[in-house]
Formats: sequence, C-alpha cells, structure tokens
Amino acid sequence: MNQNFNNLPQKRQDQLMAFDRLLTIMDELREQCPWDKKQTIESLRHLTIEETYELSDAIMKGDLQEIKKELGDVMLHLVFYSRIASETNAFDISDVLHGICEKLIHRHPHIYGDVKVENEEQVKQNWEAIKLKENGGNKSVLGGVPTSLPALVKAMRIQEKARGAGFDWEEKTQVWEKVEEEMEEFKSEFNVVDNQAINVDKAEGEFGDLLFSLVNYARFININVETALERTNRKFIKRFNHLESRAKEQGKTLQDMTLAEMDVYWEEAKRV
Repeated sequence: MNQNFNNLPQKRQDQLMAFDRLLTIMDELREQCPWDKKQTIESLRHLTIEETYELSDAIMKGDLQEIKKELGDVMLHLVFYSRIASETNAFDISDVLHGICEKLIHRHPHIYGDVKVENEEQVKQNWEAIKLKENGGNKSVLGGVPTSLPALVKAMRIQEKARGAGFDWEEKTQVWEKVEEEMEEFKSEFNVVDNQAINVDKAEGEFGDLLFSLVNYARFININVETALERTNRKFIKRFNHLESRAKEQGKTLQDMTLAEMDVYWEEAKRV
C-alpha cells in the first residue's frame, strides 16, 4: 500500500481492496479460463441485458441480499468490458472511472462550482443544459434517449428530457385534460358497440397518443409508470396463480370452469 492509501479510513481501504481483488480475478480468468478468453464486447451484450433485468427483479422484490448479488454480477460485466478494451489499448477501468468522475463534477456545478440551485428541478434543467453544451449544441435534447429502450420507459425519458429543456405543461389539470382529449380521439376511431376499430392504423395511433398522455400525467403526479405497471403485472400473476391452485384443488382446469366460478376465486385472491 502507498502512503495515501494508508491514510484512508479503514472502510475505504477495505472497499478498494475488494475492487482490486475483483480486477485481479478478472485478469486471471481472462488469461486462463477458456470461456472467459473467448468473450468479446459483443458476446457479453445480451448477458449484460439479462443481468440488468435480474437486478431489476431483485429491486422490485425489495430483497436486499438478492440486490447485493445481482449488483456483483453487473459489476463483473463492467470490469469485463474494460479488461477486453484494455487489450487493444482502447481504454481500461481507470479511464472508465475517471470519465464518470469528471462527468459528475462537471454536471454538478452547484456542488463543485459557484452555481446556486433551489430545488431538484433546477438541478435537472442544469444537467440537460450542460449536456447540450458538451455536445457543442448540435445534438437534440432527445438525442440521449436510447432508441432500443422499451416503449414505456422511452416515453418517460422523452418527457423528462423535454421538461429539462423547459418544454412542459404548467399545471397537471392541463395534462389531465389532454388525457381526456386523447381518450375521445381514440374512441372516435373505435366502435365501442361491436368492439371493432373503424380504422386499425388510426386507432393504434390514437391509442399510442392516449398512453403517452397517461405517462405524462403520471410524471406530473410523481408516479413511475414502469414500476406501477410492473406492480400490476405481479399482482395479476399472483392472483391468477391462486385461481389455478384453487381450480386444481377442485380437480378442475380453468378450461373446465365457467367465468362465474373463476370470478369467485379471483375475488378470493383479492381478499387474500
């Protein structure tokens, strides 16, 4: 250990030692393990996506031990990418860490500079303004939204980015009026009597507008639509599993039951 390292608090020394241990193991695996030696940045991509979703699942469950485990898996991938890139002198883990440190310092002038902010919203607006300047002002405000994001999450990020640039509604009542307007436009393209779209393409477009406006309203009342929908998904699965279990106890399958019978067990699941 060097002198500066020795002067750090013991907890920070332990953290740095743990990170050094991971880097050492990654070096050993890359040099000795047939599977690890074969991997490329491209081959790891789909595995990283899977690990990210597993972390998301752990967060939704509120399982801190599982979150700890999944964070380790994600951390391994970050180190893995950096090790592969270092082999062609593209960058290494120190470049990655220094890069994010510099970005955080530059984008927090209210902490590391003399800029004054009064609230979280001003912090967000400053962040987007600084980001645009970093790109020479030539990149769209929405340019930072990944094209491959799931549509629901993308809608959230688009709206947040637009708000950061000052393009937003003033009152949530205006946003709700927009939701009602979009609902009427969707209904105008859909015959609710016989459940048939008058024009499928137009109905789909109007339904997309309706969803976008609902996401916007959720943002105004501080509801994360991705989390809200996932909670509903999990709630439905739990109740449906209860319904299947109760049917099985009766020696039946769901196909053997009437909707009225299923509704009894569904209401039972809601009470449980």
